[in-house]
This record gives sequence, C-alpha cells and structure tokens, in this order.
Amino acid sequence: MTKIITAAQMQDLDRRTISEAHIPATTLMERAGSGVASCLEQRLGPLRGKTVTVVCGKGNNGGDGFVAARLLRRRHANVHVLAMTPITDLSRDAATMYKQFVRGAGKSSVRLFTSKSQIQVLLQDSDILIDALLGTGLSSAVTGRYAEAIDSINETDRPVVAVDLPSGLHADTGMILGRAVRASLTVTFGLPKLGLYQNCGIDLAGEVAVVDIGIPPAYIDSVESRTTLITEHEVRTYLPRRQPSSHKGTFGHVGIIAGSVGKTGAAAMAARAALRVGAGLVTVAVPTSVNDILEAKLLEVMTVPMPETKARTFARTSLDRLVAFMTARTAIAIGPGLSTHPETVELVQGLTKQLDRPAVLDADALNALTGRTAILASCKTPPIITPHPGEMARLEADATPQTVNSDRIGTASRFARERGLFVVLKGARTVVARPDGAVAICPTGNPGMATAGTGDVLTGMVVGLLAQGLPSWEAACAATYLHGAAGDLAAARNGQAGLIAGDVIEEIPNALKLTGQASAKNKSNEMWNALM
Repeated sequence: MTKIITAAQMQDLDRRTISEAHIPATTLMERAGSGVASCLEQRLGPLRGKTVTVVCGKGNNGGDGFVAARLLRRRHANVHVLAMTPITDLSRDAATMYKQFVRGAGKSSVRLFTSKSQIQVLLQDSDILIDALLGTGLSSAVTGRYAEAIDSINETDRPVVAVDLPSGLHADTGMILGRAVRASLTVTFGLPKLGLYQNCGIDLAGEVAVVDIGIPPAYIDSVESRTTLITEHEVRTYLPRRQPSSHKGTFGHVGIIAGSVGKTGAAAMAARAALRVGAGLVTVAVPTSVNDILEAKLLEVMTVPMPETKARTFARTSLDRLVAFMTARTAIAIGPGLSTHPETVELVQGLTKQLDRPAVLDADALNALTGRTAILASCKTPPIITPHPGEMARLEADATPQTVNSDRIGTASRFARERGLFVVLKGARTVVARPDGAVAICPTGNPGMATAGTGDVLTGMVVGLLAQGLPSWEAACAATYLHGAAGDLAAARNGQAGLIAGDVIEEIPNALKLTGQASAKNKSNEMWNALM
C-alpha cells in the first residue's frame, strides 16, 4: 500500500532528497511540473490549441506552476501565467523557473495579479486553470489577494488542476483555511497527503493522481505512517488464484443471517454480492415466513428457514439452530435487514458471543450491540464490523455522526484498537482499521453509491472473500476497494443520480476482471520471457 503522510513528513523527505541524495530542488520542481503536464494530457488528450491559465504563487508551488506552464507551451497549448507577486518577491527556485518560462514565452505571457475584476476575463476565456498558488506549508487563513484569486478560480466554472494540494486546504486535516480552491484533479507529489482524504479535502481535491518525483525509496521506507492508501496493485495480490482443478468447495461456503418482513432485499443483495465476488456456495438463514420470498429472489443461493417472532423476525429460540448453521459454514455475515425487534436483538447478542470463525457484522447486528460492545471481546476470531457513521456513533460512547465524520481516521483506528477487531467505516473515502490501529483509506467509490442497499452489497463482498480464505485485513481492504470500483463502473454506465445497489452487484465481475487483468498479463509475460 502507498503511505499517506503529513506536510512535515513530506518536507523532511524533500530536505533529505536535496541534502543527502544531492538531487537539486530545481530538479524536483522540474519533475513535479512535468507530472502536472503529463497528468493533464493523460486525462484530456492533446492540449494543442487549448487555452491554459496557470495561477502561480511566490513559493515552490508557484515554481512547479511555471514548469508546468513551460512544458504545456511545448505541447502547443496557449499558455498564460498569472503571477501573484513580482519576480523580485519569488523564492529563489521559483524565480529560476519563471526565467526559464519567459525565455521561451516572453514576458508578455505573464500578467501580475492586481485585482479580482481585472483577471476574471482572462480566467473566463481559459479552457483549463492550474492552481499553483499555495502548497503544503500553509497553516493560517488565506486573506487578501490570494483569497481573491481563489474566489476567482472557483467562480470561473472551468476544470481546475491543483498542484500538490488545492490552495487553502490544510495538508494534514483537510480543513479549509479561510478559502480553498475546488479542484477537478489534484496532482500530488512523492506521496499523497493526509488532508486530501478527510473532511473538506474529499470534496475539494477531485481525482487525486500521485506523481513520482524521484525521492529515494529508502527514504520513503523510513517514513513512519500508520495510514496508507489501498491500491489496485495491492488488491491484485490479495485475490485468490483459481486453479483449473478448483470446485465450488474450494472457494468456501458463506453463511448469511439476515432478513425480516419487508427487508428480504438486504439479505438477497448480500447473498448475490458474495457469489459475484467469487464465493463457491452461499446459504442464507431467514425467518420462516419470508423464506419463500427470498427463494423466489435468489436462484443460485440456498436458504434455511428459522423460528420467528410474531413480527416475522428471528426469534430467540433459533439460537441453537443458528449456532449449528454457523458451524457448518466457512465464514459468516450477520445483520442485513434483521430489524431491531427486542427478541432479535437478544438473539444477535447471543450469536456474537459464540462467533468462532471469520465473520462480518453489519447494520442491525451493530445496532443490537449498542451499549454492549464488550460482547465483541468474546469472539474467538476478531470480527469485521462495517458501520456507517450513524452506526459507529451508536457504538461509541458520547459520539454523534458529526463527531465521527469530523475524525473518521481517528475514530476507526481507536475503536479497532480498543476492541481488538477490524473496522470498515463506510462513507466518502471509506476507512479500514485493524486491531493494531493501522488504517487504510479507499480511493474508489462515488456519491452515486449513497443509496439504499450498497452497504449490504459490501457486507456480501467482505464475507465472500473471507470464505475464499483471505485473512480479515486483506478481505476488508480488497472488498472495500472492489466495491468502490464496481460503483465507479456502474456510475460510468448509468450516471450517479440513478445508480442503485443492484447496479453495483452487476459490476463486481468487471471490477474483479479489471483488477486481475494486469496480474494475468504480467504472469503470462513472465512465462514467455523465461522461455526466450
């Protein structure tokens, strides 16, 4: 996984690279600006004839912008630079890059930012804007001309590329310091910054691309970071290989305890997702009176009817039968659509005490543990819980959904460490935490997935990977990444507004295929190369 770091850690990496590895700061700047130009071209295609305005501050962020401007001009873009200060106020390295730019473009290509009204026409006439105003060192509120420039960029309604970090965003907390640029794409250098993945950074950063600027790998390895970014490469290494001799038993038997009257859809979606992610067998235990409904919905899934209450939810008398049900399965999921009927809540608490195999607890299983989280300590195998912020707040004393969302990384890490389990805290940039407190952030997913049932799909995917033998951490990270990737494919096909959970399920095979394709191709190439 890729480490996610603080501004101070990045500054230390830059310092070591310059002073110990003897790579000049201007070389790092050149690579950064080149990365911006390349990422822009990769996403928009040839830039010939496009009008690009680069807004440059006085520091190194502005220097990166001058490099990008020079390289985009070589690609035959029509480039303008808006400088926030005269050349005499630029940092030494930024001034060097300014001179290189004007040597080819001429001084007339650089305009000095004087007032908001004077530069709005130039911004409006641009096809693309590049924000190279402020970098990771910002710690106080943006005011004056810089605030005016940020407002102007945001009001222009043009695609914006942020250099390293949207200007005005705190690099560590993701909070807005007075004003902040809203970017379509953020090209960040070396390693991703923590603020891009939490609080306002989630909305302001847009797509995040990480560019290698040549920091020695040994220096990166030495950085202590408990927060990482889940990557496609990492997920690819987690996925089980499917040998020619495989049979359905090879890929595990999922047991799902879910459903109640009016909520059989949750059970059905979890079951289908488990199959779609590769589980060999899936059986769902449901209250007796809704068993036929679920059977009608599911062709490839088996069902087992269980004793129920008058409200058509699981009865406490089903405890022994459900314990036997769990014993016969490879991995267990409990929660989707169970209801919070008092008798069902009591049953869930009893089942949780007897969990002795890989398991995921979600939805009403988590609600049943409100105020009783100590029960989780009795699980012989640490379970995976998949709360949304509201469920997380109910599990944590004195928490609210707002306080959970304001510190998603800290909340997930603390709960996982204190309870000795795995947490998948759902939401924008889902956070996965493990018992030692380490955290991984998922870069996939989109707002279209904020719809009923997508959490049930994730539950099914997690338990499906657990049944195939993935350890809990790998299963949680891989399922979360693939869930978001499937959602992104569904949104690309259907748009975000109309996306439903069933669309995500249908795209799971494609997400698996795209993630595994490179692996299969690389393996094939290795085999042929060995013969040559």
